[in-house]
Amino acid sequence: MQPSRNRASPLPRLAAARRDDQTATAARITSEQGSAAPAKEFRGILASPGLHLGPACHDALSAKLVQNAGFKFTFMSGFGVSASRLACPDTGLISYGEMVDQGRNITAAVSIPVIGDGDAGYGNAMNVKRTVKGYIQAGFAGILLEDQACGHTTGREVVSRQEAIARVKAAVDAREESGEDLVIVARSDARQAVSLEEALWRAEAFADAGADVLFIDALMSKEEMRKFCGRVPAVPKLANMLEGGGKTPLLAPIEIEEIGYKIVAYPLSLLGVSIRAMQDALVALKSGRFPNKVPAFDEVKDVVGFNRYYDEEKRYFGTSKSSRTSETANNSSTKEETPFDDKQSSTVQVITPEVLEEDSDSDWAKKSSNLLGIWSRVLRVKITGSSGIVKLDVRIPAGFLDGLAKTIPGVAGINFKEILDNASSPTSGQQLLDIEDKQGDRIQIFFE
Repeated sequence: MQPSRNRASPLPRLAAARRDDQTATAARITSEQGSAAPAKEFRGILASPGLHLGPACHDALSAKLVQNAGFKFTFMSGFGVSASRLACPDTGLISYGEMVDQGRNITAAVSIPVIGDGDAGYGNAMNVKRTVKGYIQAGFAGILLEDQACGHTTGREVVSRQEAIARVKAAVDAREESGEDLVIVARSDARQAVSLEEALWRAEAFADAGADVLFIDALMSKEEMRKFCGRVPAVPKLANMLEGGGKTPLLAPIEIEEIGYKIVAYPLSLLGVSIRAMQDALVALKSGRFPNKVPAFDEVKDVVGFNRYYDEEKRYFGTSKSSRTSETANNSSTKEETPFDDKQSSTVQVITPEVLEEDSDSDWAKKSSNLLGIWSRVLRVKITGSSGIVKLDVRIPAGFLDGLAKTIPGVAGINFKEILDNASSPTSGQQLLDIEDKQGDRIQIFFE
């Protein structure tokens, strides 16, 4: 039978329906996650009154913390990404591809605008165009491009005026070709490489070439900062507060705003405190102590998004997976209809293993309960020198005893498992060990 040629095909209607569904879905996602145009949102920030602060991030988690703290935007620092992703200095070792990949993860994790460090564009003007288009596709609201490497390193050199301006023009062309509105932040390092006047000249030239925000790195004083903000006053200026101590004086936000800046970056705060916190934690663990100020596990899970994940999961299952797993385990059986026969059903029996209680008559249960209780106890380790000075006085879990010899050589060879196994219902303050090592130090271990 030949199909009728006059019958309208349903395919166009189905395609249109799919497009409508996709449009509705995109609108819903945009509503939930924030603006679909991060560059437009960042331009709104630049146009709003006052000074705006943007701590630098180096990965998706640090970006999310910036957002959770209430900041309106963040910078993706090339220094920070190179350090956190490669454990390498920001000396050109990290590639364009690695920066774009990191940027995708960051922009996907937050809804606030992210300004990406584009270094020198990773090559000539043609490379700059590719970099700009790649950063747009990665979801950045803006890109920072410079005329040389970081002005806080030694051996600084800047490219020629012509090449520096060509980079900005190439970035503007790439933005227009993409049909997007990426914010271009033009940076000059000429203050340290040449002179203040050269840096000011370049800043004006960058503005004429189409840059949206201007930044001169390593200005030496508030007077130099004022001169910079006085040039091309209609174009917003970026200040960089290098927390560890750079060339530019560290100023309070109210002073920075009074000088004439619109936005300020804090490039090292999150990376710096992360390094110090990890170092302190490792020192504590190596000495047999738990680190200070460790957040509760529930807090960590909340920060990385577990609670939000569970809430969203309920939209599809009515309850979270963890709840469903618990309910299934508590049911002795469940019935499930097969897709082949509505009348057929199969019974799945859930077998719950018998668990020995602590008051069981089983000798094994009594011994197991006793051992678990001892190994979960907290112990006090005290070392007193021959002069009577206390060298160490810490509390550690009993489970840490096996690794104690790595920190305290005097207990090497001691079978702590046997000692704990022989301990019967120890009381608080009961002494577990009292020896003198080869150095004459007295090593004592007590139950807390």
